Amino acid sequence: MENFLHYILSNFTLTFFVIGLIFSFFSIYKHRKRLTKAFVIEAIFKYYCFWAHGVSWVYNAIMHTLFHSMAAEFIGWDDSPFQLEVGYASLGFGLMGLLSIKKNFGLRLGLVISTSAFLWGAAGGHIYEIIEKNNYAPGNAGIMLWTDILMPVVSILLLYLSYKTDPKQLS
Repeated sequence: MENFLHYILSNFTLTFFVIGLIFSFFSIYKHRKRLTKAFVIEAIFKYYCFWAHGVSWVYNAIMHTLFHSMAAEFIGWDDSPFQLEVGYASLGFGLMGLLSIKKNFGLRLGLVISTSAFLWGAAGGHIYEIIEKNNYAPGNAGIMLWTDILMPVVSILLLYLSYKTDPKQLS
């Protein structure tokens, strides 16, 4: 059990993504008799925003501010005041994600743009660390690297599908 808890907390980006999918599927199942494409996309997108962005980024904020030494070690870095800056940025992203459970295209657009820029930049930093410094720490080269690359792709896809199924969101 201890190993399982360590795994889900160490790989929190994947954990909260899966929890968001579980909530989405329960919502879809609950409304299965009157499903539309727009409803399915909205169910997935809102719980993705709430869990994979909101809760995950708040968790990241806590780790980088209150447990900064542990977070730095997990990434393979020395602890520094930079941990606090990452934590505060994460808190802002997390609050946007939590608020994005409401269907607000502008807020979700801001969430997708800001977190995608951050995550792809972080992925570049992780890849640099792997190539230049042989940093294969779990927080640098493991699931974190893959979610840094793939979460923006999922975010952009869901934003696009949301717009395509309900273009009047922009009015």
